[in-house]
Amino acid sequence: MELKKPKSWCKSVSAFANTSGGILIFGIANDNSVIGLPDAEHDAEAVSEIMKNRLSPVPEFHLSFHVAENGKKLLLLHIFKGEETPYYYLRRRIILLPS
Repeated sequence: MELKKPKSWCKSVSAFANTSGGILIFGIANDNSVIGLPDAEHDAEAVSEIMKNRLSPVPEFHLSFHVAENGKKLLLLHIFKGEETPYYYLRRRIILLPS
């Protein structure tokens, strides 16, 4: 998955949460080659923030790291089956202010 395209992977996250869960792996190219992430820790923080701002409700998830055989670091996003379905992708975070 491409971290730089949150619309794409957030829709996958909501689909996983609305069904039986799943795992997204960041650091794999479209041709399935392992390219890794130069700063996986920073990317993990970005993924967490994007999910909190673009998904409603925020599904239960877990982030972990994996070092591939070529030494490249991957980020694994584990999405659990949701208990508060349906989960939606929001283009923009809507903030309601008290009147």
